[in-house]
Amino acid sequence: MGAIRPVGRTLLRDRAYEAIRDAIVAGEIEPGAVVRDADLAERLGLSRAPVREAFSRLVDEGLLESKPQSYTRVTPLVAADVRDAAAVVGAMHELVTRVAVPRLTGADVDAMRAANARFAAAVADGEVDLALRADDALHDVLVRVSGNRAAAATVARYTPLIRRLERRRFGEGGTCRSAGLHERLIEACAAGDVDAAVRVTAEIWRTLADLADDLADDVADSETPGGPGSG
Repeated sequence: MGAIRPVGRTLLRDRAYEAIRDAIVAGEIEPGAVVRDADLAERLGLSRAPVREAFSRLVDEGLLESKPQSYTRVTPLVAADVRDAAAVVGAMHELVTRVAVPRLTGADVDAMRAANARFAAAVADGEVDLALRADDALHDVLVRVSGNRAAAATVARYTPLIRRLERRRFGEGGTCRSAGLHERLIEACAAGDVDAAVRVTAEIWRTLADLADDLADDVADSETPGGPGSG
């Protein structure tokens, strides 16, 4: 029994944060839904303290909004917020790509190829969770190899805002980012072509900005008398 150690408070906080974040991104807790620390603490098998700490972090990251002494609720999916997040995350990925490409090993490139194969298969099967995990695994190779912890932290902070939109589009019959774009990125990485890899990375993240523009158009249409969302 000597190897068993108490679970630290920080770990409980992180467990609560990850569970609630993932539920919001997956749409299990819908935009506008009010969340209560007592309810979620009971569902997670935790005390209220780590859940409240998770709430604070999620408010800071834009997935929750809170009015003191009134409510804490899931934020709506706002096109401008997604576009801003995509711009920041895209810039970080361009940065780590520029640093990582000259450092990549054959094993790193193989890991990217394997992740893209999983991504393509998951998209074909309509498995959004598997697709997004594979997408993360592919790009995380470059983040890891770059060794830039500040960029990694920024990507981790703002990616969930983007994932909410990707999941929505996937559920409406769209696709996640193109496996073809991934393949071009991998080939540039394998060739050690830094500039080409950065260009493809920028193109990948522009597709997400375009999704945000589509969301803005959908909202405008729904608010226009006689538009698709009226009546």
